[in-house]
Amino acid sequence: FFFFILDECVCAQNKRMPKVRTSRNQPPEGWELIEPKLNEFEQEMRDAINEPHEGKRKCETLWPIFKITNKRSRYIYDLYYRKHEISRELYEYCLREGHADRGLIAKWKKSGYERLCCLRCIQTKDTNYGFTCICRVPKSQLPPGTVVECVNCGCRGCASCDI
Repeated sequence: FFFFILDECVCAQNKRMPKVRTSRNQPPEGWELIEPKLNEFEQEMRDAINEPHEGKRKCETLWPIFKITNKRSRYIYDLYYRKHEISRELYEYCLREGHADRGLIAKWKKSGYERLCCLRCIQTKDTNYGFTCICRVPKSQLPPGTVVECVNCGCRGCASCDI
């Protein structure tokens, strides 16, 4: 019975963050070019998960994970849409296997969301007053000297007009 409870806790922890799935299918051509960088991101993710979180607020413990997920998704997005260095087949494989966030990339393709940090920042149902996150407000519309820090992911401003 004790082991069952222990296994149940481990399963509950693993459900919080989706793991990168590896299928038995052979990866498409070009995989060997991006695999080392994706392995670096995976190692960064392991380090962020194992990092001690004593003294941090509850929301601050997830910020490094959000940042690494954003960087990994941005890397694949840039390779396919901006640099045109990977094939559509490889791009779809990366999305299918969970190496990039499909929803976040879909938003990056839309006007006004090019610098979006995470999907939680635009979900109005998660806020008290039904607005988007403070990091989405352009810096020109904030009072001078205001330091913005998103509670969801630690972003300091991801409005597209703040480039």
